[in-house]
Amino acid sequence: MNIQIYSRSKCFDSKKAERWFKERRIKVQIIDIDSKGLSPRELDSVISAVGLENLIDPKSKSKDAMLMQYLGSSEQKREKLLEDPKLLRSPIVRNGRQATVGYCPEIWEGWG
Repeated sequence: MNIQIYSRSKCFDSKKAERWFKERRIKVQIIDIDSKGLSPRELDSVISAVGLENLIDPKSKSKDAMLMQYLGSSEQKREKLLEDPKLLRSPIVRNGRQATVGYCPEIWEGWG
């Protein structure tokens, strides 16, 4: 397994996800989502796995959070997510082409 966790330092679910994999001695690559974000290809891969709307954080403190609900097309929303990673929900956990958003141990169990 090649697990990547895109997390935030102050996100409780991110800490729980990191601990879940650590307890099972599964190596993970931790990526700070706010400073690194996702590349366009990574974002497309996650969108195909979980859907665009599931990636948008409704509780985001970003100045563009309110704007997201008024953007019409999926392409506009995608561009805004690439531009401002603070709009993404966390944690985003990737295993190849598979991905989850949030704390989802029931799905991660099946990845083994």
